[in-house]
Amino acid sequence: MTFGIDPTAGAKGPTGSSRKAQPALITAAEPSYDDQLRSRRIRYSIMMGLRIPCLIIAALLYQTPWLAITVAAISIPLPWMAVLIANDRPAQKRRPVAPAPVNPERALTSGTHEIVDGSTTADPR
Repeated sequence: MTFGIDPTAGAKGPTGSSRKAQPALITAAEPSYDDQLRSRRIRYSIMMGLRIPCLIIAALLYQTPWLAITVAAISIPLPWMAVLIANDRPAQKRRPVAPAPVNPERALTSGTHEIVDGSTTADPR
C-alpha cells in the first residue's frame, strides 16, 4: 500500500491523452480567486442571458398586456442584479478568536476602591 502516490498519474485515457491528477482536498480552504471569479462570470452570463428571452416572451404576450408588462418588469432589474451578484465575493468564514494571554504584571488589581461622593457642601465664606 502506497500513500501520497496517485496510481492514475500519467495513465493514458481512452483518447490517448494523459489525465491530470486532481489533488485531494485535505483542508477547508476557500476556493481560489480564479474559481470564485469563474463562478461569478457564469452567474452574470446566465442572468444577462435571461433578459433577452424575457423581453421576447413579453413581446409574444402583447395580446395579454398585464402578463406582458409583468414579464418585461421582471427583466428590467436583471442587469442591475447581475452586476451586484457578479461583484459580490463570498463571505469569509468566521474564525474563533483565541483570548490573549494575560500578563500579571500589567493586569489591573481587583479589590475595593474608594468611592468619592460628588455632592458639594455650602461654601463657609
